Amino acid sequence: MNSSNHIIKVADDTTVVGLISKNDESAYREEAQRLTAWCKANNLSLNVDKMKEMVVDFRIAQIEHSPLDIDGSKVEIVKNTKFLGVHLVEDLTWSLNTSSITKKGQQHLYFLQRLRGSSSTSHPDHLLQRDHREHPEQLHHCLV
Repeated sequence: MNSSNHIIKVADDTTVVGLISKNDESAYREEAQRLTAWCKANNLSLNVDKMKEMVVDFRIAQIEHSPLDIDGSKVEIVKNTKFLGVHLVEDLTWSLNTSSITKKGQQHLYFLQRLRGSSSTSHPDHLLQRDHREHPEQLHHCLV
């Protein structure tokens, strides 16, 4: 493994992070190929359709980056991705992550307001049961 590359493994997700300097992508590409070979040798299948590649490039004259090739399939290059629950954008701004967190918070507040505003004719247990069936993850986070 090259010191400019890092492999991050969390549960069933693996991420290769590489620093490309002096326009030399060879170490990064070799690392991806070594990971692919290791997976094959250990009977692990890679789903290239789920793979994403994000390039962060702050050079003034950005160079076109060709996608990784894994077993004849091209890895999709994206402008943003979600990594460990955080939305990352190629220009490293936080607006997408902030709006995502805000939206999730608004969803949680909606359920809390529904609970507070439930009338005496609608017992809160019935409201909880209905909302739990429709939106279990939001209700769980609200109550926690």
